[in-house]
Amino acid sequence: MFFNRFKALCDERNISVYRACTDIGLNRSAVAKWKTGGKPNGTTAAKLAEYFGVTTDYLLEQTDEKAPAGNGRREVSDEDIKFALFGGDGEITEAMYDEVKKFAAFIKQREAEKKE
Repeated sequence: MFFNRFKALCDERNISVYRACTDIGLNRSAVAKWKTGGKPNGTTAAKLAEYFGVTTDYLLEQTDEKAPAGNGRREVSDEDIKFALFGGDGEITEAMYDEVKKFAAFIKQREAEKKE
C-alpha cells in the first residue's frame, strides 16, 4: 500500500507524514485518503519523489530500488513515461501507449524534415 511506503520514507527522515505534505504544499487531508488505500496523482507523486530523493516507481511500489540510476542521470522506463503522460490515474493500455509512441515518432520525423 502506498501509505506504508510513504510513512517509511517519512520515518527515515524523522518527520511526520503531515510535515512531508505541508513541506511540498499539500493539504494534510491527503494523508487520510492515502491511509485508506488512495494514491497520489501524477503531479503529487512527482513532488513527493523529488522531496524524498527516490523514483516515482519506488514511491508507488513499482520497484524496490530507491535511487535513480547512476551518474546523475536516471533511466526512464516505459512506466515512468506512461505516468508522466497520463498522470498516473486509471489504467493505461498498451494500445494507448503505442499510439503515443507513433505520434512522437511522427513529430520527430516531421521536425527532421523541416531541418533538411
